[in-house]
This record gives sequence, structure tokens and C-alpha cells, in this order.
Amino acid sequence: MPIHDLDCLSVARRRKTLCTVYAVRACERETWVALAGEAAVSFAQSCGFVARAGQLVLVPGPGGKVQALFGLPEKKTTPRDPFIFGKLAQDLPAGDWTVQTPDDVARDDVILGFCLGAYRYSLKTEEQGEQPRLVVTATERKGLAAQMARAICFARDLINTPANLLGPSELAREAKTALRPLGAEVEVIKGTALDEAYPLLAHVGNGSQRGPRVVVARWHGTHAGKDAPLISLVGKGVCFDSGGYDIKPSSGMLRMKKDMGGAATVLALAYLVMAQDLPVRLELRLGCVENSVSGHAMRPLDVIRSRSGLTVEIGNTDAEGRLVLSDLLHEAGESAPDLLVDVATLTGAARVALGPDLPALFCNNDSTAMLFAEAAEHEADPLWRLPLWQGYAGWLKSTVADLNNIASRPMAGAVTAALFLEHFVKPDQRWVHIDSYAWNDSSRPGRPEGGDTPGIRALFRVIHSLCGTNRTQKS
Repeated sequence: MPIHDLDCLSVARRRKTLCTVYAVRACERETWVALAGEAAVSFAQSCGFVARAGQLVLVPGPGGKVQALFGLPEKKTTPRDPFIFGKLAQDLPAGDWTVQTPDDVARDDVILGFCLGAYRYSLKTEEQGEQPRLVVTATERKGLAAQMARAICFARDLINTPANLLGPSELAREAKTALRPLGAEVEVIKGTALDEAYPLLAHVGNGSQRGPRVVVARWHGTHAGKDAPLISLVGKGVCFDSGGYDIKPSSGMLRMKKDMGGAATVLALAYLVMAQDLPVRLELRLGCVENSVSGHAMRPLDVIRSRSGLTVEIGNTDAEGRLVLSDLLHEAGESAPDLLVDVATLTGAARVALGPDLPALFCNNDSTAMLFAEAAEHEADPLWRLPLWQGYAGWLKSTVADLNNIASRPMAGAVTAALFLEHFVKPDQRWVHIDSYAWNDSSRPGRPEGGDTPGIRALFRVIHSLCGTNRTQKS
């Protein structure tokens, strides 16, 4: 699928008929009047407009043109929220619109929010009607906010695509198609080579007629020297998860096309890093598999020797995501990256603890965790740290293997999953594991129902913050 062209953005041209949205706050009525005129403000108030956050009203403008007033949150009462501008893309009538905001509102937030609000995924045959467009400069159309929107919409498309149309080979092909034009070296591994190099991942994929794939991509920014930070990204790409022999109930399978949301997130992040040509070195690994039921599928109590040499007993075939990630994490560590990040739709336990909007973050380095926390707060893209509590490590013991892939107790499932992964990460390696839902259960401004990439803006900010630094301490 192509990277989005962002048809919702229109480059400003002379003599073009433009309509204006004035973004205002409830406590500043004088500003409303100065911008739109007393008659327009009186009309808006007669329609019930009070500048509530996200409230939109169309009002008459000079020369019979339409203009609009749009409510913003009060200063310092709510976190930064670019998604609020997604409501403009949903509710404005068709046409070309400019948005005028107070000085304290970032222009990039307007562009990003509008683009994400304009996103639609549909396989319907009827054509979509004309939509409103945000007028931007040619520079803005190529800028970070627009590139971020393209990356997120690309990931949303991947997650939303039905599993019959996006299996392991298709996901690998999408990665190759997206990254090679940006200068990445992309290798797709399959067959015997995959079986030998990634035995745990291969064991997960054996049950499907659609064989597994591993994507390994490497890229150097054009301004990245030999000592530029090396960032390694790993993503869980389970294109559909039936649960295997420990099969999910039908209700549990309804959204399992999204189980490759971690791979979609890191792929979109890699695309963005490359498109922005950050001065870093980047490695990306995607484990693309399908967890199915068949005569070739993995069975409970199977024992497999991993790439690292550790043996793993399969306590539950529905705990497959950690198996997919383990060999990839071990291989990624062989390059001694400055930062190793994996993203996965890994556990329901993380959703029970934090709900759909808060990805759980696990980290083996306090200063690195703080870096992510600060980035998440700055971008209003929340991540919530949970502990790698070593007191639960013994719950993963097996009587016949080095590890069991599930804990012996039905508690702290997100923590024990992270502890499992930690066995495949070198002790001195700075590592972050993000357990994400990658889905919106209902539609909100800028966040339509369906696949999504919570945390991607915070992740990009962290990588950007490492630019220009020398190889950093990992302890």
C-alpha cells in the first residue's frame, strides 16, 4: 500500500478562495470579536457557541464567505492535544481552510491533528465525497508534522487491513517497499534460513500455510558518522493470532488482525526516521508470522532451543508474541546498539492494568526510562512505566527447560512477559519494551476507530534527542 499523499493538505496559491477557522478560548471573547467581528460572534453565541474545547460553529464572514469559530482548551488546564484539530477535518464543510490559532498553539499540532482526523480506511466501492482541506505552505507539506501523519496513517492502514489481505509475506513486502526508496538495505528471510536463525519464531509460524518471514533492515543517515548512535527497533508482526491449540474464544479473535500492530508501529517509526534523515544508524527487525491451528502447529509442552541457546517450554500456545520477539532481540543485541526498543501487542494484562490508551513501558535503565517519560509528556503521547520486578522471575521456571513461556501464576502477566523477554537481552544493553494495544475501540477526534500507533511520537522524540551524541553509556 502506498504512503499517504495527504490529500487533506492543500498548498496555498494566489487568488484561491479560502475560508478561515479562528481557534479561540472561552475566556477571551474580545479576541473572538477582533478576529471574526461582532456580528459573527453574536450569531455564534445565539447558536450556543461558548468555545468549549472542540466546539465548532460556522458563522457569516466578509463578502458572504463562510468562516468558523473553534474552541480550544483553556491554557494549562489540559495537556497539549494535537488530536483536537482532527475535529476540523471531520466537521468542516468541503473547501480550502486556513486555521488561525493563538501564539502558544504549535502549528505542527494543527497540521498533525487535521491530517489524522482526515484519515479513513475503507474497502467500499463507492467513492468518498469531497472533504475539507487545510491550506499549508510547500515547506509545511514536507515538514515533520506532515511526515509524522504519513507514517501514522501508513501504520494504521497496515493494522486495519484484513488478515486475508495482509499475511506474513505481504507485511514483509510492505516493509521492503516503504524503506528501500529511502536508502535502506532490506533483507527478507524465509524458509530453511529462517528456521535455523530464528527457531522460536519459526515454531510459532509452522502452523500456518502462510510461512513466516523476518525483515532485517539497516540504514545510515546521510550525516551519520561511524560513531552516530545505533538504534535498533524490533516489532511483533503476528498477522493473525488464533491462539493456536490454546485457541481463543471467537470474541477474542475479532480484533486479532491488529496483532501485528507492534511491527506496524516500528516500521512507521523507521520510515519517519529515514524520511527526516536523522543522523543516526538504524536497524529494524520485524517478525512476520501467523499463529494458526494445524497438524504442523506448535503444541503445549513442546520444548524449543532458541537462537540464544536457552530452551523454552511452551506452556501456552497463545503466548506466542514473546517467542516471536525473543530471537529477534537476541540477534539485535549482537550489534550492541545504543538503544534497543521493541513494540508488541503482547498481553491483555497490560490492558487490564492501563486500558487501551496507555502503552506499558518496561526498561532496564532508569535514566533511559526518564528520557522516555519526558518525551511522552512533551508530545502528549503517554507511556506508563511498569516494573521489571525480579521477584516474579521464578514464576517462569520449567521442570524440563530453561524457561516456560508463561508464568506459573495468573497474575502480573505484563510483567512476567517482559521478564521473559529480558532473558534474551544482554544485561548491559539499554532496552525498552513497549506493550501496546495499537487500536482505538471507538472514534474520537484524530483517532478514528481502528488501528493506531500510541507512543510513536514519543519514540521519535527520544531518537531525535540522541542525534549528534556519541555512543552513550549503557549502565
